[in-house]
Amino acid sequence: MTRLKVYVEGQTEKNFVDEILLPHLVDRLGYEYVSASFLGDRGDRRNEGGILPWEGRGKKVRPDILTSLKQDPEVIVTTMVDYYRLIKWPGLTDARSGQKSSCERASIIEKALSDDISSALPNLDPRRFVPYVVMHEFEGLLFSDPDRFAQSIGQPELSGKFRAIRDEFPTPEDIDDSPETHPSQQICALFPRYQKRLMGVDAAREIGLDVIRNECPVFGRWLEKLECLV
Repeated sequence: MTRLKVYVEGQTEKNFVDEILLPHLVDRLGYEYVSASFLGDRGDRRNEGGILPWEGRGKKVRPDILTSLKQDPEVIVTTMVDYYRLIKWPGLTDARSGQKSSCERASIIEKALSDDISSALPNLDPRRFVPYVVMHEFEGLLFSDPDRFAQSIGQPELSGKFRAIRDEFPTPEDIDDSPETHPSQQICALFPRYQKRLMGVDAAREIGLDVIRNECPVFGRWLEKLECLV
């Protein structure tokens, strides 16, 4: 199993897979290929109100994942979706109840997704579906190194302010999902010209996978799983 299909939320995540994850897994580790597809893609992109539903009427995510797993018995399927935008996905209600860490929330949803796919494909090798939920959104990963983040977007004077945000939480992935304080909102409040699609991946490249995986345990756990499958 050396082929990987990543279902992503939007263009920023696709760029991250194409420009950063693919070289790491293909060039360094020997994956045959790594490709990114938009969630529920049927010729259009996701709506702007949130990630497509897992299942139900209209466009949904679950059937696409099942189809990919059925069509290619050697492909590994994974997801890269923002927790902040999830609506009616398995495990979400449980993850959002009570006081839980980002790791606990991600684990609950990822296990629920795995269980759901396994129930539909009981003979599936569990290594072939590796769900990943980004806590709380892609921009949270960029707080792994506030100095390099600020430098990469041409705003070195914001380094201290980014560091102050980061230091309020145990990990960058714990920067919360409130409408007023989720990571990208805090970035835009300090730098209104921030452009996620253009600047986010450049910042991640500047920070580097090793720093991100060391600072962000949910991300690090996901990357380690993918690496171990080669």
